[in-house]
Amino acid sequence: MPEMVDVRLQDGVAVITVSAPPVNTITSEVRSALNGALDQVAKLEGVRAIVLACAGSTFFSGADIGEFSGPPKEAEYRALFARLEQQNVPVVAALFGTSLGGGYEITLACHYRIAQARTRIGFPEVTLGIIPGAGGTQRLPRLIGAEKALDMIISAKPIDAKTALAYGAIDRIADGDVNAAAVAYARELVAAGAGPRRTCDMKVAADTATSDVFAKAEATAKKLYPNRIAALTAVEAIKASTELPIAEGLALEEKLGNDSKATPESKGAIHVFFAERATRKVSDIPADAKARKIEKAGIVGAGTMGGGIAICFANAGIPVTILDMTEEALKRGLNVVDATYESMVKRGRLSPEDKAKRMALINGALDYKALAEADVVIEAVFENMDVKKKIFAELDKVAKAGCVLATNTSTLDVEEIATATKRPQDVIGLHFFSPANVMPLLEIVRTNKTSAETIKTSVDLARPLKKTPVLVKVCYGFVGNRMMEPYGREAERMTLEGATPRQIDTAMEKWGMAMGLLAVYDMAGVDIGINVHKANADKYPIDPTYYQAEVALGEHGRYGQKSGKGFYKYEKGDRNRYDDPDAIEILAKRARELQVPQSAHSEEEIVERCLYPLINEGFRILEEGVAQRAADIDVVWTSGYGFPRYRGGPMHYAETVGLKKVLAGMLKYKDRFGPMHWEPAGLLVELANGGKTIADWEKARG
Repeated sequence: MPEMVDVRLQDGVAVITVSAPPVNTITSEVRSALNGALDQVAKLEGVRAIVLACAGSTFFSGADIGEFSGPPKEAEYRALFARLEQQNVPVVAALFGTSLGGGYEITLACHYRIAQARTRIGFPEVTLGIIPGAGGTQRLPRLIGAEKALDMIISAKPIDAKTALAYGAIDRIADGDVNAAAVAYARELVAAGAGPRRTCDMKVAADTATSDVFAKAEATAKKLYPNRIAALTAVEAIKASTELPIAEGLALEEKLGNDSKATPESKGAIHVFFAERATRKVSDIPADAKARKIEKAGIVGAGTMGGGIAICFANAGIPVTILDMTEEALKRGLNVVDATYESMVKRGRLSPEDKAKRMALINGALDYKALAEADVVIEAVFENMDVKKKIFAELDKVAKAGCVLATNTSTLDVEEIATATKRPQDVIGLHFFSPANVMPLLEIVRTNKTSAETIKTSVDLARPLKKTPVLVKVCYGFVGNRMMEPYGREAERMTLEGATPRQIDTAMEKWGMAMGLLAVYDMAGVDIGINVHKANADKYPIDPTYYQAEVALGEHGRYGQKSGKGFYKYEKGDRNRYDDPDAIEILAKRARELQVPQSAHSEEEIVERCLYPLINEGFRILEEGVAQRAADIDVVWTSGYGFPRYRGGPMHYAETVGLKKVLAGMLKYKDRFGPMHWEPAGLLVELANGGKTIADWEKARG
């Protein structure tokens, strides 16, 4: 096994090369090895410069986030970085790949920085509820000025090498082998008599650190991160770089950083970070189960969803054939795909050449035989069981042995769909979220007969498609839409009780949801919900007010944005939503017909009535084993439904609030409205009354 750190002297340049696959994370082992390497360098004779380099796919990718839950480690970073900074010969960092957070902060302790042309650097920390804690808030403003440092750290967006050079965040861009270029650069510095250029000795440029600059940064932080304080804490730390000596600034940064780790926003965001990485772990799949190769794909249905899924495959370099029943529908679908790529070209996100390559991977067909060589076929037509079963019967005739037969259904019984084939072991649900080429979530729905190989293949397929897979079992609505049901029920019910759509949506958006649910309904189409509820009426309790707000609007042709009016009204070419007295009157009239009592609604009540039944359904899902673990439920909601990541997902949030409080809320509304919709889940009652956590229950279950 190769050493983690290699030290070699090349004509007076000591090259320290770190190899810590897969992405050279700065773990405690790496820090220890680097300290050892500096010890080695100190013993070498004739060292006139040092190059800090990495082997593998990237320069240091970042700090070890796994350490965040343990004792503070900032002192170790500070000591190591100080050793680099205090070297008596020039120290050159050789950047390539993606260097974020601590991965770039280590270069700030070096004296010079050279980067490969495609390098990207940045500080994502505030999105995790923390601040750069290894000198980023103190050294970066000294190097590039406070204004640019504030922008980089608050925006959390990586910058490319060209921008970094313009900022002064790097000194050179290298073509070809950056490690070799760094050695050459080091020799140039030595020849020119350039000594160490320590960031710690620099002063923050006064014109970049005015009161107006910091006021603007604070306003931006509040706008970008409502309900959160990490970005504002970063502003405070950067301001300290203009007022304190480096040692005091670093000490303050450490204190502020450790305080930020203890906040609910940090705990929630970091919970989701690790939860997303755990979704691929499937406990009951044999270790020897092998994924099948996916080299060709097929899609049935050239609509919005089918086209979006096709883009996912083409982006992954996998040829895909889209099948539809008519030439007109197929042509329309392919034109939409082309237009989607063209919009990416116009926005500079894709080159015309890349667009051409990806479009060349997408073919259209009108005959099922065109799917005969596909390794996976995904049915993506409208939600109708008879139609889907007919499609699967046709696929069963033409698909090759071992082909994964997947349905994109969002609500229907995948077990029943599988009965249309003679190979139920190959049938699975692959539920993409709209727009499929953008949304990261992929709900993978296993049946009782789905084979381990099919599950493994589907989970592994998520990686090239750039999706976050969550494995679930069959039930109505699976995880996401099943939990959405009570959320939507209460949101609509409150509009019948006299709350305006704006009140409901504003309360939830202020709490943190990406978009209010009634606005979401207008965007997706109010008629979609009406049709789903009509088709599945047998699955809902007998309640004459159930989802009647949308029915009342639908009776007046109010289907949302596509019709120019729904819960709100819309102007042509304008997606902004406007309050509409006509909608409010329609809802009030339906409330009178149903004799729904009228009441005032505080923001607190709106949030409780939308979230508590959603959480309660999550506990039922967990107890029934529909989801493997509570964290998977959190990933579904943060990846697919706009639930704020800093809240950690519904199950994590329930424990942040306190299970006893959630239970008390359910019982409060049960007393007010009756048990039909407000009966607490057995698992919620058990844990809340027993003083136990979800983790306790999962551990006991094994």
